[in-house]
Amino acid sequence: MKQTLLLTFMIAWVAAAQAQDKPDTLVINGVTIIRDNKPVEREPKKGFLKSINTKKSLKNVSTEWGMVDIGMSNFADGTNYTDAAAQAYAPGSNAQWFTTKYFKSRNVNVWIVTQRYNLLQHFLNLKYGLGLELNNYRFKNPVRFDPHPATAIVNPPVVSMDETPGRNYRKDKLAADYITVPLMLNVNFTPDRLYPFELSAGISVGYLYAARNKTITSDEGKVKAKDNFDLDPWKLSYVGDVTLGVVTLYGSYAFKSMYKRGLDHTPYNFGIRLRPADFFGKIQN
Repeated sequence: MKQTLLLTFMIAWVAAAQAQDKPDTLVINGVTIIRDNKPVEREPKKGFLKSINTKKSLKNVSTEWGMVDIGMSNFADGTNYTDAAAQAYAPGSNAQWFTTKYFKSRNVNVWIVTQRYNLLQHFLNLKYGLGLELNNYRFKNPVRFDPHPATAIVNPPVVSMDETPGRNYRKDKLAADYITVPLMLNVNFTPDRLYPFELSAGISVGYLYAARNKTITSDEGKVKAKDNFDLDPWKLSYVGDVTLGVVTLYGSYAFKSMYKRGLDHTPYNFGIRLRPADFFGKIQN
């Protein structure tokens, strides 16, 4: 009896399994309706980041849009403050005048477009691009940058120390913004990997398109003075970056002072690069 029941159960189970693979047929008023019983295959969910071993197709020219650098701005001060040129630019100045608030002096670079050109088996590449370099130097002391009078025949003093009684400073910064074109040699040790290990080094050429001294004080509120403040319109810098996976660190160091006269302040930047392609899909051509 038990064997008969077991055999009956197995036959029914096999029949049910076979029935699931066959479509159901239903006839209503001469219309035949077929229902497919095959299970719906769903695509696997994609993770936030792809596998570390994911490979990519190699192109001789690849383009990337919208990278953003976020980091720190500062300068190496080599000024001889006893020199006549320094005193003509900032009378009474010394090294303490231009001490910066280190973690509040910031650099933001917006790389509109960058390209990579294959030179040797995608291991050695040429990188170039176009971007905006934005630098803010926040000062600890209340120095004021004065715009040049339109009628000035000779170079007047530009920087002075504000000693107005009772005036407190909440912010005092010099902003210098450049249109920048970098040119670098890139060594990619893992050219076929989506998340590579690579090094780049070269130079960049920047042109000053805006400068301003912004202050916020207890009595004046927010004041913006716009001028070139005798800043050198051209900025040449050594530049480099290192990429490990989705993390890219960058740095730059200028050839010379950012001022045409008076002060010897050589700017440098460093920070981290955010690449939309690493987090929101490959925005590349």
